[in-house]
Amino acid sequence: MMDLSNSNTAKNLDEAFAGESMANRKYLFFAEVARSLGFKDLSKLFKETAAQETEHAFAHFRLIHPELAVDDVSALSEEEKKKIAGRCLELAIEGETYEYTTMYPGFAEAAREDRDGDAAAEFEAQGEESRQHAAIFRKAAHNFGLLTSIEEYHARRYTEALNTLSGETPQPGYTSDDPAVQKWICRQCSMIYDPVTGDPDSGIAPGTPFAEIPEDWSCPICGAKKSTFIPYEEPAAA
Repeated sequence: MMDLSNSNTAKNLDEAFAGESMANRKYLFFAEVARSLGFKDLSKLFKETAAQETEHAFAHFRLIHPELAVDDVSALSEEEKKKIAGRCLELAIEGETYEYTTMYPGFAEAAREDRDGDAAAEFEAQGEESRQHAAIFRKAAHNFGLLTSIEEYHARRYTEALNTLSGETPQPGYTSDDPAVQKWICRQCSMIYDPVTGDPDSGIAPGTPFAEIPEDWSCPICGAKKSTFIPYEEPAAA
Protein backbone atom coordinates (compact mmCIF):
# COMPACT_ATOMS: atom_id res chain seq x y z
CA MET A 1 0.00 0.00 0.00
CA MET A 2 1.29 3.45 -0.87
CA ASP A 3 2.44 5.60 2.05
CA LEU A 4 0.34 8.76 2.03
CA SER A 5 1.87 10.18 5.19
CA ASN A 6 3.64 12.68 2.92
CA SER A 7 1.12 15.52 2.67
CA ASN A 8 2.40 16.54 -0.77
CA THR A 9 1.62 13.10 -2.16
CA ALA A 10 -1.90 13.18 -0.72
CA LYS A 11 -2.44 16.68 -2.07
CA ASN A 12 -1.17 15.71 -5.51
CA LEU A 13 -3.45 12.68 -5.62
CA ASP A 14 -6.44 14.86 -4.74
CA GLU A 15 -5.54 17.29 -7.51
CA ALA A 16 -4.95 14.46 -9.98
CA PHE A 17 -8.32 12.92 -9.14
CA ALA A 18 -10.05 16.28 -9.59
CA GLY A 19 -8.28 16.87 -12.89
CA GLU A 20 -9.10 13.46 -14.34
CA SER A 21 -12.71 13.72 -13.13
CA MET A 22 -13.10 17.13 -14.73
CA ALA A 23 -11.59 15.85 -17.96
CA ASN A 24 -14.12 13.00 -18.03
CA ARG A 25 -17.13 15.31 -17.80
CA LYS A 26 -15.58 17.83 -20.20
CA TYR A 27 -14.94 15.18 -22.85
CA LEU A 28 -18.45 13.81 -22.47
CA PHE A 29 -19.75 17.32 -23.07
CA PHE A 30 -17.51 17.62 -26.14
CA ALA A 31 -18.83 14.25 -27.33
CA GLU A 32 -22.40 15.54 -27.12
CA VAL A 33 -21.45 18.70 -29.01
CA ALA A 34 -19.69 16.67 -31.72
CA ARG A 35 -22.67 14.30 -31.96
CA SER A 36 -25.12 17.17 -32.36
CA LEU A 37 -22.92 18.58 -35.13
CA GLY A 38 -22.96 15.27 -36.98
CA PHE A 39 -19.33 14.27 -36.28
CA LYS A 40 -19.96 10.71 -35.09
CA ASP A 41 -16.34 9.57 -35.19
CA LEU A 42 -15.18 12.58 -33.21
CA SER A 43 -17.96 12.03 -30.70
CA LYS A 44 -16.84 8.42 -30.30
CA LEU A 45 -13.25 9.55 -29.75
CA PHE A 46 -14.29 11.93 -26.98
CA LYS A 47 -16.39 9.20 -25.31
CA GLU A 48 -13.55 6.68 -25.45
CA THR A 49 -11.12 9.17 -23.99
CA ALA A 50 -13.63 10.11 -21.28
CA ALA A 51 -13.84 6.45 -20.25
CA GLN A 52 -10.06 6.29 -20.01
CA GLU A 53 -9.99 9.41 -17.85
CA THR A 54 -12.55 7.73 -15.58
CA GLU A 55 -10.22 4.78 -15.08
CA HIS A 56 -7.38 7.18 -14.27
CA ALA A 57 -9.58 8.96 -11.72
CA PHE A 58 -10.65 5.65 -10.16
CA ALA A 59 -6.99 4.58 -9.83
CA HIS A 60 -6.18 7.81 -7.98
CA PHE A 61 -9.24 7.50 -5.74
CA ARG A 62 -8.34 3.93 -4.76
CA LEU A 63 -4.99 5.22 -3.50
CA ILE A 64 -6.68 8.06 -1.62
CA HIS A 65 -9.21 5.68 -0.05
CA PRO A 66 -7.72 2.17 0.04
CA GLU A 67 -10.47 1.15 2.49
CA LEU A 68 -12.87 1.20 -0.47
CA ALA A 69 -10.72 -0.90 -2.80
CA VAL A 70 -12.15 -4.43 -2.97
CA ASP A 71 -10.28 -7.19 -4.80
CA ASP A 72 -12.50 -10.13 -3.89
CA VAL A 73 -16.07 -9.31 -2.88
CA SER A 74 -16.83 -12.99 -2.19
CA ALA A 75 -14.30 -12.97 0.64
CA LEU A 76 -16.14 -10.23 2.51
CA SER A 77 -18.63 -10.83 5.29
CA GLU A 78 -21.94 -8.99 5.27
CA GLU A 79 -20.67 -6.74 8.06
CA GLU A 80 -17.57 -5.87 6.03
CA LYS A 81 -19.70 -5.07 3.02
CA LYS A 82 -21.90 -2.80 5.12
CA LYS A 83 -18.83 -1.09 6.55
CA ILE A 84 -17.49 -0.28 3.08
CA ALA A 85 -20.89 0.89 1.86
CA GLY A 86 -21.23 2.96 5.02
CA ARG A 87 -17.88 4.59 4.37
CA CYS A 88 -19.04 5.53 0.87
CA LEU A 89 -22.12 7.14 2.38
CA GLU A 90 -20.03 8.98 4.98
CA LEU A 91 -17.86 10.46 2.24
CA ALA A 92 -20.95 11.35 0.21
CA ILE A 93 -22.53 13.08 3.21
CA GLU A 94 -19.31 14.97 3.85
CA GLY A 95 -19.18 16.17 0.26
CA GLU A 96 -22.84 17.13 0.01
CA THR A 97 -22.76 18.91 3.36
CA TYR A 98 -19.74 20.93 2.30
CA GLU A 99 -21.57 21.89 -0.87
CA TYR A 100 -24.75 23.14 0.78
CA THR A 101 -23.14 24.74 3.85
CA THR A 102 -20.02 26.27 2.33
CA MET A 103 -19.45 25.93 -1.40
CA TYR A 104 -22.78 26.94 -2.94
CA PRO A 105 -23.59 29.69 -0.42
CA GLY A 106 -20.13 31.16 -1.09
CA PHE A 107 -20.61 30.97 -4.85
CA ALA A 108 -24.04 32.55 -4.57
CA GLU A 109 -22.72 35.43 -2.48
CA ALA A 110 -19.86 36.00 -4.90
CA ALA A 111 -22.28 36.07 -7.82
CA ARG A 112 -24.48 38.59 -6.05
CA GLU A 113 -21.47 40.74 -5.28
CA ASP A 114 -20.35 40.61 -8.90
CA ARG A 115 -23.81 41.71 -10.00
CA ASP A 116 -24.23 44.56 -7.49
CA GLY A 117 -20.69 45.83 -7.12
CA ASP A 118 -17.99 47.33 -9.30
CA ALA A 119 -18.28 44.53 -11.86
CA ALA A 120 -21.98 45.30 -12.36
CA ALA A 121 -21.26 48.99 -12.95
CA GLU A 122 -18.60 48.09 -15.50
CA PHE A 123 -20.98 45.66 -17.24
CA GLU A 124 -23.70 48.29 -17.55
CA ALA A 125 -21.21 50.72 -19.09
CA GLN A 126 -20.26 48.20 -21.75
CA GLY A 127 -23.71 48.14 -23.28
CA GLU A 128 -25.63 45.10 -24.50
CA GLU A 129 -22.79 42.65 -23.98
CA SER A 130 -22.44 43.84 -20.41
CA ARG A 131 -26.18 43.41 -19.79
CA GLN A 132 -25.93 39.83 -21.06
CA HIS A 133 -23.11 39.17 -18.61
CA ALA A 134 -25.12 40.63 -15.75
CA ALA A 135 -28.02 38.34 -16.64
CA ILE A 136 -25.69 35.35 -16.53
CA PHE A 137 -24.45 36.34 -13.09
CA ARG A 138 -28.00 36.80 -11.80
CA LYS A 139 -28.90 33.35 -13.13
CA ALA A 140 -25.80 31.86 -11.51
CA ALA A 141 -26.67 33.40 -8.15
CA HIS A 142 -30.23 32.06 -8.43
CA ASN A 143 -29.09 28.57 -9.39
CA PHE A 144 -26.50 28.38 -6.62
CA GLY A 145 -29.20 29.32 -4.14
CA LEU A 146 -31.44 26.54 -5.46
CA LEU A 147 -28.60 24.03 -5.45
CA THR A 148 -28.00 24.65 -1.76
CA SER A 149 -31.37 23.10 -0.85
CA ILE A 150 -30.77 20.27 -3.33
CA GLU A 151 -27.43 19.34 -1.74
CA GLU A 152 -29.01 19.53 1.73
CA TYR A 153 -31.70 17.11 0.51
CA HIS A 154 -29.05 14.77 -0.92
CA ALA A 155 -27.08 14.84 2.32
CA ARG A 156 -30.22 13.98 4.29
CA ARG A 157 -31.02 11.07 1.97
CA TYR A 158 -27.48 9.74 2.36
CA THR A 159 -27.74 10.08 6.14
CA GLU A 160 -31.01 8.13 6.13
CA ALA A 161 -29.40 5.40 4.02
CA LEU A 162 -26.42 5.24 6.39
CA ASN A 163 -28.74 4.94 9.40
CA THR A 164 -30.66 2.16 7.64
CA LEU A 165 -27.41 0.27 7.10
CA SER A 166 -26.84 0.58 10.83
CA GLY A 167 -30.19 -1.07 11.53
CA GLU A 168 -32.25 2.03 12.31
CA THR A 169 -35.83 2.27 11.08
CA PRO A 170 -36.26 5.35 8.88
CA GLN A 171 -38.73 7.91 10.17
CA PRO A 172 -41.48 8.80 7.67
CA GLY A 173 -41.54 12.37 6.47
CA TYR A 174 -44.61 14.53 6.21
CA THR A 175 -46.27 16.84 3.72
CA SER A 176 -48.13 19.98 4.69
CA ASP A 177 -51.86 20.40 4.05
CA ASP A 178 -51.35 24.14 3.62
CA PRO A 179 -50.66 25.04 -0.06
CA ALA A 180 -49.03 28.27 1.10
CA VAL A 181 -46.11 26.37 2.65
CA GLN A 182 -46.22 22.95 0.93
CA LYS A 183 -42.99 22.44 -1.01
CA TRP A 184 -42.68 20.44 -4.22
CA ILE A 185 -39.62 18.57 -5.51
CA CYS A 186 -38.49 17.86 -9.07
CA ARG A 187 -38.12 14.11 -9.63
CA GLN A 188 -35.46 14.75 -12.26
CA CYS A 189 -32.94 16.96 -10.44
CA SER A 190 -34.31 17.33 -6.85
CA MET A 191 -34.87 21.10 -7.15
CA ILE A 192 -37.29 22.10 -4.37
CA TYR A 193 -39.97 24.70 -5.07
CA ASP A 194 -40.87 26.67 -1.95
CA PRO A 195 -44.05 28.75 -2.32
CA VAL A 196 -42.80 31.13 0.36
CA THR A 197 -39.93 32.30 -1.86
CA GLY A 198 -41.50 31.48 -5.24
CA ASP A 199 -39.35 31.69 -8.37
CA PRO A 200 -39.01 35.43 -9.10
CA ASP A 201 -36.51 34.90 -11.93
CA SER A 202 -39.22 32.96 -13.77
CA GLY A 203 -41.95 35.45 -12.92
CA ILE A 204 -43.37 33.45 -10.00
CA ALA A 205 -43.87 35.85 -7.08
CA PRO A 206 -43.13 34.87 -3.48
CA GLY A 207 -46.21 33.43 -1.81
CA THR A 208 -47.40 31.58 -4.93
CA PRO A 209 -48.72 28.06 -4.14
CA PHE A 210 -47.55 25.38 -6.54
CA ALA A 211 -51.06 24.83 -7.91
CA GLU A 212 -51.21 28.46 -9.03
CA ILE A 213 -48.02 28.29 -11.08
CA PRO A 214 -48.74 28.40 -14.86
CA GLU A 215 -48.62 24.99 -16.53
CA ASP A 216 -45.89 26.15 -18.92
CA TRP A 217 -43.53 26.84 -16.01
CA SER A 218 -40.47 24.58 -15.93
CA CYS A 219 -37.81 23.65 -13.41
CA PRO A 220 -35.21 26.46 -13.29
CA ILE A 221 -32.41 23.94 -12.81
CA CYS A 222 -33.05 21.15 -15.33
CA GLY A 223 -35.97 22.48 -17.40
CA ALA A 224 -38.34 19.64 -16.47
CA LYS A 225 -42.07 20.22 -16.85
CA LYS A 226 -44.26 21.22 -13.92
CA SER A 227 -45.82 17.75 -14.01
CA THR A 228 -42.44 16.29 -13.05
CA PHE A 229 -42.77 17.74 -9.54
CA ILE A 230 -44.26 15.83 -6.62
CA PRO A 231 -45.08 16.95 -3.06
CA TYR A 232 -41.91 17.25 -0.98
CA GLU A 233 -41.78 15.28 2.26
CA GLU A 234 -40.29 17.33 5.07
CA PRO A 235 -37.90 15.37 7.31
CA ALA A 236 -39.42 13.95 10.47
CA ALA A 237 -38.87 15.98 13.60
CA ALA A 238 -35.91 14.78 15.65
